[in-house]
Amino acid sequence: MKWAAEGLQAVAVPMDVTDEKSTKNAFDVAEREFGTVDTIVANAGMNPAGSALTLGADDFSQALDVNVRGVFLTAREGASRLIAAGSAERGHGRVVIIASITAKQVSAGLGPYSASKAAVVQMSKVLAREWARQGINVNTISPGYIRTELNTAWFDSDAGRAQIASFPRRRLMDISDLDLALLYLCSDQSRGVTGTDITIDDGQSL
Repeated sequence: MKWAAEGLQAVAVPMDVTDEKSTKNAFDVAEREFGTVDTIVANAGMNPAGSALTLGADDFSQALDVNVRGVFLTAREGASRLIAAGSAERGHGRVVIIASITAKQVSAGLGPYSASKAAVVQMSKVLAREWARQGINVNTISPGYIRTELNTAWFDSDAGRAQIASFPRRRLMDISDLDLALLYLCSDQSRGVTGTDITIDDGQSL
């Protein structure tokens, strides 16, 4: 699908972030349409919520496949192409990974999800160090709770409403609350920012 608005274009490509071939194909399509992709946002994620005593081993593996392996494959493929295209000289390569406040905050029932988000926060710092001289910045954004298809049923339950009531501002965030930080990390204004995790949670972790 291709569309234009205010002179901008976009292409949607089916992609399985856990599959190396699929990831490479998505970058191939993007390059054919627009040239080297200089800004990569890794945002795919899934959450097998439940007690550690009841979650299956396959649930745990799937969460790590999507949330960690998927981030690694996406970031690595983008960085490899940036380096080949001369990012060290141009100095504009941006990788932004969406993590979560659960990477640092203890949240019952979110064992695999929390572990996976903690992993990508640390992995992003390692990637930032490895690619620092290649002109590529790698950063993470750790959002608080936003209503999505992953958690709507929970936040509509009595327990979920109680959790919202426990937040300092007694509300969920809006997804647009992440926009300015994401645009900043993708822009030339963030040339001196790499290996950083930005928490945006409306005070939920206070």
